[in-house]
Amino acid sequence: MIKKIITVILGAALLASCGSQEENMAQNNALTETQKADGWQLLFNGKDINANWRGYNMEDAPTNWVIDDEAIYFNPDAGGTNGDLISREQYSEFEFSLEWKVAPGSNSGIFYHVVESDAYEFPYETAPEMQVLDNDGHPDGAFKQHRAGDLYDLMESRVENVRPVGEWNEVLIVVKGNTLQQWQNGEKVIETTMWDDNWAALIADSKFATWPGFGKSNIGHLGLQDHTDPVWFRNLKVRRLD
Repeated sequence: MIKKIITVILGAALLASCGSQEENMAQNNALTETQKADGWQLLFNGKDINANWRGYNMEDAPTNWVIDDEAIYFNPDAGGTNGDLISREQYSEFEFSLEWKVAPGSNSGIFYHVVESDAYEFPYETAPEMQVLDNDGHPDGAFKQHRAGDLYDLMESRVENVRPVGEWNEVLIVVKGNTLQQWQNGEKVIETTMWDDNWAALIADSKFATWPGFGKSNIGHLGLQDHTDPVWFRNLKVRRLD
């Protein structure tokens, strides 16, 4: 119980740098005065996807990514083009804050350190992923390391705290030095080191073991996955730490 209390307190302190809950609820897709002072950059203003995002190996966003109630929404029935979104800028050490929700049975993911190259067709060939999932309604929910908040196929979450389908989940991904943290709904669900023997062992024990480019880069794009299922993202903000 004491350990859990400490974790929640640390989570609250870390998320405080993103602004207070009252500040964030007051206006979506906007920076608070605290965030501006702390160097945060807004990655979506609720109106324009293409300003900060585009398709992987594309000039602009695939057109099945649309705006719905001031959120970036992947609509598989939009009749447009498919593909993953990546940030226009690249990041090495950073804090990436956002919220997500899914429809029943949906699967998606949040990528970081995406390498864009003609040698690769998809971000998941190179980039670690924080899983986004309806744990109870999608087949991947039956597998450890494939549930919401997990470091996909590498590590399962310390705690399972995903909110019911249709509700917003708060995420903070932190890369500082070679330390990776994934936070979900105020709790640290993943912490590990990257690009060392520990990282190599995690990859060697995963589906990515024979993928030559996976998890190697310490710089790259942020990414939002098109897994052909409905998913929403909002309040996307980043702060460089390097």
